[in-house]
Amino acid sequence: MLWRIDWHAIFIPERSVLEMIVRGTIMYFVIVVLLKLVVKRQSGGIGTTDILVVVLIAEIAGPGFTADYLSVVEGAVLVATVLCWSSTIEWLSYRSPRFERFFNPMSVMLIKDGRLLARNMRAELVTKDELMTHMREEGIADISEVREACMESDGMISFIKRDTKR
Repeated sequence: MLWRIDWHAIFIPERSVLEMIVRGTIMYFVIVVLLKLVVKRQSGGIGTTDILVVVLIAEIAGPGFTADYLSVVEGAVLVATVLCWSSTIEWLSYRSPRFERFFNPMSVMLIKDGRLLARNMRAELVTKDELMTHMREEGIADISEVREACMESDGMISFIKRDTKR
């Protein structure tokens, strides 16, 4: 029976579609909250929710390609649930400052008028060496050339140079 295909197992879910949506929703938000509590943003890194969506989709969609435990429909419903919540969170973040602050942290100043702000650097787990590396990548040789440097919500570090004309 090498060429026999069980079409019923491929397209007919074994579980209720509503149950899959509820399970996907609960797990999505549990993981988002846990990651927000535990994971700090990294300089130059992608967002936590971006990583979460990729990992969840890979985890959910994988078994849908095999006969392990999901039909194609079950995998598609779970992937659609994750993508729907991801889009909803993006939309809510755009529309609501409260959601924006929770899902996209405010920028944090690391250098002010050529001086390192050690407390902020500790809070963001950014070392002086790491900051200097980012400065060199931007063509800045010395801290004294920087008016402001901020860790942005996406983990990137932005620099504003001092005016050289005085």
